[in-house]
Amino acid sequence: MKQESAERTNDYATLFIGKEIGIKIDRPLHSKHPKHGFIYEVNYGFVPDTKAPDNEEIDAYLIGVNEPVETYKGKCIAVIHRLNDNDDKLVIIPTLLENINDDEIRKATYFQEQFFTSEIIR
Repeated sequence: MKQESAERTNDYATLFIGKEIGIKIDRPLHSKHPKHGFIYEVNYGFVPDTKAPDNEEIDAYLIGVNEPVETYKGKCIAVIHRLNDNDDKLVIIPTLLENINDDEIRKATYFQEQFFTSEIIR
């Protein structure tokens, strides 16, 4: 099933798994979404100079950093592959942090991912 998932993402996101990635945060921790009004419970941003199928940069959740930041370089440990949307999300953690499990990823990203059907690809 994981191989099928990677094929559905066209590898644009899964290619980042296991790599150190620099991201720009445009929705800092505790900020409010400008359109939908929910609060970001983690820092959320994108990988500069990339392109996802939605013609925007590839999005990323930064988990394990408990203060707002503007940029960050961390390790991509997973991809949240949305089954009902074409906008996969990278999961970035601090390089020195031990891997977190899928339940921790789901809990940290629930504030936004609750509106989508997804799977976590490692």
